Amino acid sequence: MTPDAINVTFGPLVPWPVVVALGLIALAAAGYVLARRARGGWWRAGALALLVLALANPSIVAERREPRPDVVVVAVDRTASQEIGERSARTDAAVEALDEKLARLSDITVKRVSVMADGLSGAEDGTRLMAAVREALVDVPAHRLAGVIAVTDGQVHDAAAALAAGQLPGPFHVLLSGDRNERDRRLRVVRAPSFGMVDKTVTVTIEVVDPNEPAGASTTVLLGIDGGEATPLAVPANQEHSIEIPIEHGGQTILEFAAEPGRQELVLDNNRAVIAVNGVRDRLRVLLVSGEPHAGERTWRDILKSDPSVDLVHFTILRPPEKQDGTPIRELSLIAFPIRELFELKLADFNLIIFDRYRRRGVLPRMYMQNIAEYVRKGGALLEASGPTFASRLSLARTPIGDVLPAQPTGGVIEQGFRPRVTGIGERHPVTAGLAGAGHNGSEPTWGRWFRQIEARDVRGNVVMSGDVDRPLLILDRVGEGRVAHLLSDQMWLWSRGYEGGGPQAELLRRTAHWLMREPDLEEDVLHVFSRGDALEIERRTLDGTLVPVRVTSPDGTTQTVELEEVGPGNGKASIQVRRPGLYRLTDGVRTAMVAVGALNPIELSDVAATDRRLAPIVEATGGGLQWLVDDGVPALRRVSKDRAASGRGWFGLRTNGDYVVTGVLTVPALPAALALLLLIGSLMVAWRREGD
Repeated sequence: MTPDAINVTFGPLVPWPVVVALGLIALAAAGYVLARRARGGWWRAGALALLVLALANPSIVAERREPRPDVVVVAVDRTASQEIGERSARTDAAVEALDEKLARLSDITVKRVSVMADGLSGAEDGTRLMAAVREALVDVPAHRLAGVIAVTDGQVHDAAAALAAGQLPGPFHVLLSGDRNERDRRLRVVRAPSFGMVDKTVTVTIEVVDPNEPAGASTTVLLGIDGGEATPLAVPANQEHSIEIPIEHGGQTILEFAAEPGRQELVLDNNRAVIAVNGVRDRLRVLLVSGEPHAGERTWRDILKSDPSVDLVHFTILRPPEKQDGTPIRELSLIAFPIRELFELKLADFNLIIFDRYRRRGVLPRMYMQNIAEYVRKGGALLEASGPTFASRLSLARTPIGDVLPAQPTGGVIEQGFRPRVTGIGERHPVTAGLAGAGHNGSEPTWGRWFRQIEARDVRGNVVMSGDVDRPLLILDRVGEGRVAHLLSDQMWLWSRGYEGGGPQAELLRRTAHWLMREPDLEEDVLHVFSRGDALEIERRTLDGTLVPVRVTSPDGTTQTVELEEVGPGNGKASIQVRRPGLYRLTDGVRTAMVAVGALNPIELSDVAATDRRLAPIVEATGGGLQWLVDDGVPALRRVSKDRAASGRGWFGLRTNGDYVVTGVLTVPALPAALALLLLIGSLMVAWRREGD
């Protein structure tokens, strides 16, 4: 075997302390003999040295070594910001030039890494170039790394974390693909809440960052809410600016901000920002006014009180109309009925007003009845549960409230058993669709009977339940901006008592109340869309049963048409896969909906100006180099030793580590035992002879 390296090793026959001690003793004895100039002293010293050397047992090791090439990692940024201007072309040219230069270097293995931002989460994480480099180095020994060369625009969003985690075991070089001193206007969301109270405002803080504008210069930002018409706002440049935005409904409110283009722009995508705020109701305030005590009064109270989100204010008028003893009304209750406070001062604070078998009896003046009607027209909610007096001259229909009720009494009251039925429209309306025991396709409901119904005429709105001989029983209507529900019976309490098996009184009342209070999930004519990972789930609910295709507009402006599959009466669904994060808009020509998918304001596009600021600390810490392609081109590549600088003007250095693998070993004793004994005896004999002369 032709050795590549020869070394001397020791395998002492006795412990090293013994060898060292004997060596010191031999050294002292030899020194004493030599100091006295005794004849044969050098031979005796040599004999002692041979004895100590023999105990140390030296061996000659010959190794056959196979050199291992050094590794160069080339990391190429292929994220969205690299598509701006000429960056992609410069990157491709730089990678091609690096390939040629690296191919001319010996003992080099090139490991390539492409940093992508695929999927819906990639844009949210930004450019994770350092994470990709560290992952590539997992199976590369530190003593074989020659260096890392990154081709990027400098917008690397994990550079600070990588620097904090410790420097790389080799030089880190950077080639920047952008232009020096690039300028771009961008809109930054500083602070935004994730939820807000309905009928309250939330504060959103934004900033228009523009290097071309002085601080405080006026810029225009358009604000759109839920896809509505955009409102222009004056926002000072390069300063944080807070905006108060009302939350008008429950569920998700989509806020879109768009800054006008600046004098210099790289992209316009980062001039926009989208915020999703979930509207929640603190407490629902319900006013229940019972016209008289009756069997079903507690049913209403118990159902409403069982909902922890409801604050109930309940008054029952106890004085029967036949009692005329002259006692003032204000003296007939333990506390005074706060008529003016409830129906004038604080009427707008209630989310829902319920009249349960109420009759005209002079308690509420006509002016307050007019206030209630106006409250409904301006967006309030009213539920009228009618008893027999609704068909009499004491009916609420004879007051201003009658103008907003969806039915007028004929004067007739039906008092015979019937089972409430869900109508055809009711099967499509979310208030009554799918009620347990309702029966389907004309089958008889399984719930119990009622025994009273008020006849009605001039019916408008949607009749979702019918009673005796298909007469209207539950009517839902929209009046102005408000909503009205009219139940033409006072017999719901029979279900709560379990008569003939009972019925879904709690669920029916809950749905009715929440529809009146504009619960998004109970809208009867609505287009819903939900984001589920990388899929959009589309749901269309309509009362006329007509399902038309939905047009979906992606964040990049491309559109596609989606056919809905009917899954129930008036209910269609579809699901599509999406790849791009952002705001999606959907419409079927009548209704529109929006949904945010993935990152609403991607980090990747938040700041797209090329920069050396993020990676410069890593380059400096590892002794690497940094150059701009547009100015300096691709540098020369050199092999340098570990103790030399790894970069200079116009060149990057790749360290030579000289790593190898030992493929063969030959070990030969340097002082065989027989030879050592022969030399020792010979030295002693010569020394004895010299002393005898």
